[in-house]
Amino acid sequence: MTMDLAIKDLDHHYGSAQSLRGVSLDIRQGQCLALLGRNGAGKSTLLRCLVGLLRPSGGRIIADGTDIAGWPSFRRCRAGIGYVPQGREIFPDLSVGENLLISFRANGGTDDGVLDEVCTLFPVLRSMWRRRGGDLSGGQQQQLAIGRALMGRPRLLVLDEPTEGIQPSIVKNIETVIASLKGRMSILLVEQYFDFAKSLADHFVVLNRGGVVASGAGASMDKDTISRFLSI
Repeated sequence: MTMDLAIKDLDHHYGSAQSLRGVSLDIRQGQCLALLGRNGAGKSTLLRCLVGLLRPSGGRIIADGTDIAGWPSFRRCRAGIGYVPQGREIFPDLSVGENLLISFRANGGTDDGVLDEVCTLFPVLRSMWRRRGGDLSGGQQQQLAIGRALMGRPRLLVLDEPTEGIQPSIVKNIETVIASLKGRMSILLVEQYFDFAKSLADHFVVLNRGGVVASGAGASMDKDTISRFLSI
């Protein structure tokens, strides 16, 4: 079961500085929305508002017809929102297996098949089961972070810069996995790299200075037009 999500006129402030300005977007069931923009455009702030780590100043976040803007983060997680933050934020002193099993138990620990599915998507997790998370390479940590989010069988998977600092071979593997998840869950992908985003996006939204400056179907993404909002 996938999630239908609509963000309506979302505002956010850090003190007197406004970081989001009336942001609206829709994520259709089973599809991937790519959210693009340069550093500081408001992408991560929007995600943190969506998952409940920041409180928006105004607007609505509607999941399957219910406004969840006032819900705590744990309730959003239980409703089916899985989050892979920028920087991965795995538990570095715990093993790969412990990182995955913590998520498994936090989500009820009753789905016996999900661990095998995650390790099939990312075989390196099984081969490094006893290795400390902090000893993995950046690409391996990213696979662990995505796998950890998938342990809860999310209906909406939120990914913040999954290619950042990752070697090309693992970027391609992550792209293949995300593509395989489309249809099984809805996906919100924050990304700066145009080609990666275009390969996965059914729809796209571009943020600049906290507001939406472009949007459309993934097939209509034009590199020359969008790149001016991605470069510094």
